[in-house]
Amino acid sequence: MDLIANLSLGFGVAFTPINLLYAFIGCLLGTLIGVLPGIGPVATIAMLLPATYALPPVSALIMLAGIYYGAQYGGSTTAILVNLPGESSSVVTVIDGYQMARQGRAGPALAAAGLGSFFAGCVGTLILAAFAAPLTEVAFKFGPAEYFSLMVLGLIGAVVLASGSLVKAIAMIVLGLLLGLVGTDVNSGVARFSFDIPELTDGIGFITIAMGVFGYGEIISNLGKSDEHREVFTAKVQGLFPTLEDFKRMLPAVLRGTALGSMLGILPGGGALLAAFAAYTVEKKTKLQPGEVPFGRGNIRGVAAPESANNAGAQTSFIPLLTLGIPPNAVMALMVGAMTIHNIQPGPQVMTSNPQLFWGLIASMWIGNAMLVILNLPLIGMWIKLLTVPYRWLFPSIVLFCAIGVYSTNNNVFDIWMVAIFGVIGYLFIKLGCEPAPLLLGFILGPMMEENLRRALLLSRGDWSVLVTRPLSAGLLAAALLLVVIVALPSIKAKREEAFVED
Repeated sequence: MDLIANLSLGFGVAFTPINLLYAFIGCLLGTLIGVLPGIGPVATIAMLLPATYALPPVSALIMLAGIYYGAQYGGSTTAILVNLPGESSSVVTVIDGYQMARQGRAGPALAAAGLGSFFAGCVGTLILAAFAAPLTEVAFKFGPAEYFSLMVLGLIGAVVLASGSLVKAIAMIVLGLLLGLVGTDVNSGVARFSFDIPELTDGIGFITIAMGVFGYGEIISNLGKSDEHREVFTAKVQGLFPTLEDFKRMLPAVLRGTALGSMLGILPGGGALLAAFAAYTVEKKTKLQPGEVPFGRGNIRGVAAPESANNAGAQTSFIPLLTLGIPPNAVMALMVGAMTIHNIQPGPQVMTSNPQLFWGLIASMWIGNAMLVILNLPLIGMWIKLLTVPYRWLFPSIVLFCAIGVYSTNNNVFDIWMVAIFGVIGYLFIKLGCEPAPLLLGFILGPMMEENLRRALLLSRGDWSVLVTRPLSAGLLAAALLLVVIVALPSIKAKREEAFVED
C-alpha cells in the first residue's frame, strides 16, 4: 500500500503543467541528441546543466532524466536509417537494423526499437519504484568505511565492465582519480596540484572534462575522417509496424533484453552499453526458428533485444544514484552534479527529506516513456530530414553551444581553454582506443572516496582495520576482490573480450 501511496504522490507532482512541459522538453532534446550522430546524452546534459540553475529542482531533474532515456531511444534512429549509432549503446543496433532498412524494412525496425524501448523503460521504472525503498533501508547502515568500500567496488566494476582493454580501463580510472585531486584539500585548505594557476584552486570542473572529452573529442575525430565517411544517407521508410510474425519473434527477445538490462543497469560502469552487447550476444546464441533471417542480415530480434536492454539499463541505473548517492555511470555522475547545484545531497535521505522529488522523478519516467513512443513513431520522417544537415554546419554549432555552456557556469574564459585542451585529450583517447567513461567515474568518485576514507580513519583513530572489521565494508571489499580474481581467469577474460567483438 505504501508503494501505491508514494506513486500517487509522484504522479501528483509529475502531472503538474510545468513538470509535464520539462519532461516533454527533456524527451524531445534527448531524442534529438540521440538522432544526431556523435553527440551523446553526457555532452548534452553537460551543456544544459547551467540552464537548470533557475529551474525548480524537481523540474530540472525531470528534464535531465528525460534527456538521458530520450537519447537511448533516439540513438536507434540513426543506427537503423543511416548505419550511424547516435550513441554508444546503439552500436549493436546497427548490425541488423541497417540491414533491415536496406531491405526496405526500416519501419518495422524503428517500431521494434520504439516499442521494445517503451516496454523495457516501463518495467525498469517499476523495478526502480519497487526496490528503491528496501535498498534505502540498507543504505542507512552505511558509514564512511562502507561508502569507501562501495566506491572501490564501483571502480573495479567499471574496469571489469568497460569495453576493450582492461589495462586501458584501469589507466583511465587512475587518470580520473588523479584529476580529482586537483584543487583545495578539504581538511587542510591547502591548494594541491594547481601549479600556481588561480583558476585551478577550485579544482577542474566536471562539465569542462565532460564537454571536452565527449563533445570536442568526437568532433575532432569526425573532422579527421573523409567526407564520404561522414556523409549521411537517407533511407526510404516503407510501412511502420511489424507483421504478426515479427511480433512473435520480438516478444521473447524484448523480455530477455529487459531482464538483462534491468540487472546490468544497476552495476557501476556497465549500464546500458554492456546490457545492449550482452542482450545481442544472448540472442545470437538462441536457436534460429525456421524461416528466420540470420543475424547480421536483418533479424528483427537483433534490434528489439539490445534496444530493450539499453532502455531497461538506463532506468535501473537510477537505483544506486537515488538510494545510495553513488553514480553508476557518467550520466548519473552529471545528475549528482545537478542535485548538488540545487542543494540536494544525493543518497538515502532524498526519499525521506524530499519525497516529492524522489517519487515525482520516478512517476515522470512513465510519462516520459509514453511521450517518447508518441514522438518516435510518427515523427520518423522529420528525423530523416534533420539528418540531411551537412556536417560543416553541424559541428560549428556544437562547438559554439559547448563554449557558451561552459562559459556560463563560471563566466570564465579559462574554462573554454580547458575544454579545448580536454577536447584534444579526448581525440587522443579515441585514437588510442581508450573508453573515456571510466575516467569520468574515477573523477567523480575520487574526491568522495578520499573524503570517506579520511573520515573513516578519523573515527577509528587511524586504524585501517576498520575497513575489514565492519561486516558490510568487509563484504563489499571481498566482492571487489572476487571481481578482480574472476576477471583475471583466462576463460572469463576470453569470454569478456568476445562479448564486445562481433564476428
